[in-house]
Amino acid sequence: MRRTGRAIVTRLSVALITAVSGLVVVLSTSVSSASAHGTAADPTVSGPVPFSATNPIEPVTLGTTFPLSQVGYEQSEYFISGTATSYTSPSPLAANGRWTVTPYSTAPFETRVVVNRPIDPRRFNGTVVVEWLNVSGGLDDAPDWVLTHNELIRDGFVWVGVSAQAVGVNELKATDPARYGSLSDPGDSYSYDIFSQAGEAVWDDSAQLLGGLTPKHVIAVGESQSADRLTTYIDAVAPLVNVYDGYLVHSRIGTPAPLSQSPQPVLNVPIDVRFRSDLSTPVFEFETETDVAGTTLFDRQPDTNTFRLWEVAGASHFDDYGLFIGPTDTGNGEGAVANLAAEQHPPSTIPGLGTCAEPINTGGTHWVLDAAIWWLNQWVVNGFAPPIPALLQVTTAPGQPVVFATDANGNVLGGVRSPQVDAPVATLSGVGNSGGIDNFCALFGRTIPFSPSQLVARYPTHAAFVAQWDLATIKDVFGGYLLLPDAIELAHAAAISDIG
Repeated sequence: MRRTGRAIVTRLSVALITAVSGLVVVLSTSVSSASAHGTAADPTVSGPVPFSATNPIEPVTLGTTFPLSQVGYEQSEYFISGTATSYTSPSPLAANGRWTVTPYSTAPFETRVVVNRPIDPRRFNGTVVVEWLNVSGGLDDAPDWVLTHNELIRDGFVWVGVSAQAVGVNELKATDPARYGSLSDPGDSYSYDIFSQAGEAVWDDSAQLLGGLTPKHVIAVGESQSADRLTTYIDAVAPLVNVYDGYLVHSRIGTPAPLSQSPQPVLNVPIDVRFRSDLSTPVFEFETETDVAGTTLFDRQPDTNTFRLWEVAGASHFDDYGLFIGPTDTGNGEGAVANLAAEQHPPSTIPGLGTCAEPINTGGTHWVLDAAIWWLNQWVVNGFAPPIPALLQVTTAPGQPVVFATDANGNVLGGVRSPQVDAPVATLSGVGNSGGIDNFCALFGRTIPFSPSQLVARYPTHAAFVAQWDLATIKDVFGGYLLLPDAIELAHAAAISDIG
């Protein structure tokens, strides 16, 4: 009887969410004309580099651990080389981001890029997403690939990961000198131009780099320290080269990266810097509670026809999905099932980083980020700008330590909402955790599961929980903060759960 009831609820959930699919379909028309690309130097491309049985790329450095062939994709690795330029500024770097920079020095480089593309070229949607690989862990990692690969794969994007920084390149050389011994990175002052040249190679060398696919649009993305690098890139370098058609700056926190650093003269960036307002290319800033709490709020800037800011309630800088679920999530719906289970039994230990003082965040960031990358592509391709949400509610003035306003359950008010916070089974936060190596757990937020009595009081029956969850899900689809395939996945997870 219980199983039959769940099946009925699942059918009802899917029917309700499918009823709003017209909104998504209307906005999914593609434009075939290619954007004009930029003027960065075109590096020399070599490869694809043959795979090695002792060192396959993907499981070692790039996040997902399932064979891409399971989802109709394939992976290749290439080396790019040339001469990179560093930059300086004749005047101090202002907080408005409208900087004027000039070349300072040049140095030779050779680095690698990794390409994930559809096996069937007819699946390619024309957009290449280029990720500035994150080196916070001492090696190249691809958090935005892990968090958004379901959306990238089902819509036919090509993804390119770029080793733009010396830490990542040096770790490759140390890990496999036979394969990567020729690589050379002259230092992070040159990382901005290396990233420009990687994007230029996507345009100019697509026959080789993309296996013959022709890009129509190229988008840059980066998370955490890579978002800090992208912030500086957008304000300093983007106007000079015009390589990328749009930017997703995910979870920048604290002070953006310096324009130049030792052994060159150090040019730091103001902590409250904003994105320059004179760019014609869209900039999409995606922030979690952790990231907002790490600022002074002076860097919040108004939405325009080329800038959008989403602040996500119940979200942390990185979370349980990115660590434990995303790497094996093939898009079959099991990710949502695992996430809902994790909300009720969240982990506290992070492999390699130690045990946190409290269980880590198990919120819905992954699904909201799927919507963000979809919207950025629509913005670039068709001119459809993302919706403008409320900001996270705070009780403190700019310049003071950020304190969020919360509801009776302890979840933050305002911001982009998700079913995880609007039909909660736990208190989800991006702040308040601690512990682990170098206090890394502060970046992973908290989950405080509701007690059995709290769950019963809020959801006296299973149907009551599913009704609230589905209502929140449908609201998010209508609002533009949740994609239809993800909504169906989340509704199914709620329907087969034991909550209520």
